[in-house]
Amino acid sequence: MICSVFQRPTGPAMEARVKGIVFNLLAEVVQSEHGEDTWDALLDAAHADGSYTSLGNYPDEELARLIAAASAALQTPADTIVRWFGRRALPLLAERYPGFFVAHTSTRSFLLTLNDIIHKEVRKLYPGADVPVFEFDTSSPEILVMGYRSPRRLCALAEGFIEGAAAHYGEQVTLEQPICMNRGDAKCLLKVSLTVAST
Repeated sequence: MICSVFQRPTGPAMEARVKGIVFNLLAEVVQSEHGEDTWDALLDAAHADGSYTSLGNYPDEELARLIAAASAALQTPADTIVRWFGRRALPLLAERYPGFFVAHTSTRSFLLTLNDIIHKEVRKLYPGADVPVFEFDTSSPEILVMGYRSPRRLCALAEGFIEGAAAHYGEQVTLEQPICMNRGDAKCLLKVSLTVAST
């Protein structure tokens, strides 16, 4: 769902845009775990003013600068920051949009509705949102295989989202990514293995 709130480039400039809800979630996650001063420092480092409306559209580059600033401040790889963001943002999305989650009792069931149900509703909530299409291989009951293609190559965000969903449904998840656009492949392939979390 987080991956869904990007604006598809249109018009002469063809500038990719990010929906403001992404920035709102990032601010909430950073402030919750690292404090308001850290968020303010990231905004300063990224030369961003921090005024985001959930339905507004903002340049891709602004989000990239914030991720880079967080990576530098925390001395953590950018992909790790993005994955952490996805994982921590999922509970906030579950609070905001419980209807996407309550119909499911497992991560697998939830993930399989991304294309046909959740992304359709995301388009209603955020007109113009650039919604990725996932490919699913459900031939194995133990492993869900998800194909992902996006010019942004934000597979780390998808991974974080899946981890957050697993936590929401009380499951443990193991992710493997044998091919990845960031390694030169045509698409990313995520192998998702889920088990009930031990108590």
